[in-house]
Amino acid sequence: MGEQPIYTTRAHVFQIDPTTKKNWVPASKQAVTVSYFYDSTRNSYRIISVDGSKVIINSTITPNMTFTKTSQKFGQWADSRANTVFGLGFASEQQLAKFAEKFQEVKEAAKLARDKSQEKGETMSNHSQESGRDTPSVPQPSSINGTDDEKISHVGPEAAVLKTENDRLKSAVEQSNTNAKKWETELQTLRENNARLVDALQESSANVESWKKQLATCKEESDALRSKITELEGQCNEANQEKQKNAQLSARVQELETEIQDKETELENLRKQAEIIPQLMAECEGISGKLQAAESKNKELEGRVNVLQQDIDESQSKQGNMKGELKNFMDILDGKIDELHEFRQKLSKLGVDN
Repeated sequence: MGEQPIYTTRAHVFQIDPTTKKNWVPASKQAVTVSYFYDSTRNSYRIISVDGSKVIINSTITPNMTFTKTSQKFGQWADSRANTVFGLGFASEQQLAKFAEKFQEVKEAAKLARDKSQEKGETMSNHSQESGRDTPSVPQPSSINGTDDEKISHVGPEAAVLKTENDRLKSAVEQSNTNAKKWETELQTLRENNARLVDALQESSANVESWKKQLATCKEESDALRSKITELEGQCNEANQEKQKNAQLSARVQELETEIQDKETELENLRKQAEIIPQLMAECEGISGKLQAAESKNKELEGRVNVLQQDIDESQSKQGNMKGELKNFMDILDGKIDELHEFRQKLSKLGVDN
């Protein structure tokens, strides 16, 4: 039946840098198919991944291999036969967990296959040793002359034991011949697989040279891109400075526009005020005339107030004189009253005397 895929997934493939043994080198530009294959003829398991026409993973799984999860979505395993370390980057944690689980299952199956092969080899070795010990005793019965009855009569039970052992050896030889044919088939399959592996190795070597050239080209492109990025960063910094200046200028322009609008509003107000200036001038002239009339009236009133003040002063002086005269009159009147009173008392006294 040959090799058959038993599990398939997709991942980004990496290989350890053979020079530094530290850095990862991408083996594929994008996610590729990674499959487990089972070879029923050889009873072996392999992980195979092909990118286009290029084989990037051809790893036979042995019981000594270990798949290690180094992050949530990345895992790796070492292949001593290929003298490298393969790394796989998955799109999700579930894909990584499934791949690791399958790796463990295949590893256990490879261990069981190796144990069975060792047991089979030990069994065949024991059969070969027994054949070597027992074969010299087989010719003894055949060397006896006569019929089978005579042989039995001469040899007895030992001949029966030898015959049984001879039959068992014949079946072992037949089994060995069958196994030899099977081993020849397996050997032929191994030779074919070896030829394919040699071709793959040659292709891989050619691909390695191509990869080296591509890596050198990528490094040159990377250096050019880095210099370009540095230049673009400088330009971006200049552009950012220009943007800041433009932002400041825009803010200043907005401020000036606001001031202009305020000035225009003030100018409009002044224009409106200028329209009413003639009216105000006329009103001012009327008010000036009224003010002059009021001033003349005020002067006239001041003259009248002065005259009235003089009249008041004269009245006050006259009133003072009148008060003096009135006081004199009151004094005279009081004297007269006192005299009248004395006169009345005298009259009363005279009346009493009379």
